[in-house]
Amino acid sequence: MPVLRSTPRTSRRSRFAAAGTLLAALSLLLTLPGAASAAGSHDAAAGKPARGTATMGMGVVAHDGRGGLPRDTRAVQTEGVDVSGHQGNVAWSTLWNSGVKWAYTKATEGTYYKNEYFAQQYNGSYNVGMIRGAYHFATPNTTSGAVQANYFVDNGGGWSRDGKTLPGVLDIEWNPYGDQCFGLSQAGMVSWIRDFVNTYKARTGRDAVIYTATSWWKTCTGNNAGFGATNPLWVARYDSTVGELPAGWGFYTIWQYTSSGPTVGDHDRFNGALDRVQALANG
Repeated sequence: MPVLRSTPRTSRRSRFAAAGTLLAALSLLLTLPGAASAAGSHDAAAGKPARGTATMGMGVVAHDGRGGLPRDTRAVQTEGVDVSGHQGNVAWSTLWNSGVKWAYTKATEGTYYKNEYFAQQYNGSYNVGMIRGAYHFATPNTTSGAVQANYFVDNGGGWSRDGKTLPGVLDIEWNPYGDQCFGLSQAGMVSWIRDFVNTYKARTGRDAVIYTATSWWKTCTGNNAGFGATNPLWVARYDSTVGELPAGWGFYTIWQYTSSGPTVGDHDRFNGALDRVQALANG
């Protein structure tokens, strides 16, 4: 009499049931509070920061290195800082008393992040007497330049003719979450930047400042020279001299020269006296 072999089929059914239970448990876990932050922690553990945590200049040292501090020159320059949610509540009076006269605060990133400390940083710098503005960390692989410009303006990146508000900044640099050029071709990157700055000007009447590093600009835009006539340059270079500028700009408006300053790490020099900072604010 033949022997019935039902065990394998039963075993398969058991495995399928177990797999279904596991998938259900994982699905429930991802809907629980804190699941997104846990995913972000996993990304950080894998060597990538969590989405939303990018800061101005975070890729400079890794790609361009760090040299000495700027040499003393006869050129008049005005000290400033840039801050993000990474700094939390900023001691603005301490910075003001140290000689810092202007500041930029991160407002947004992509279309998925708003700085939770924006009000304290943006209004706090204003309240101690600083001229201040906002910046947007660009992620060209997530949404279009126009969409991100609108998101920026709608969430703190606007401009008003009050003499104390600087035009918004497009922070376009190395992608901390993946491919350094966000998977775009050089032509595609130029088109994305153009889309952003055109939309920003249409919304605010001002030309956005472009923050970048020369080496990134060369790699990811092909050293495009098409923005120098309209958009002020904020160049990143942690060394004793500013070095080569991206094509199209004969001079810089702002130079981010260190990420190791006192009180707030990121320090910058405006290329001119305080009245020139005010002139940029006034348009």
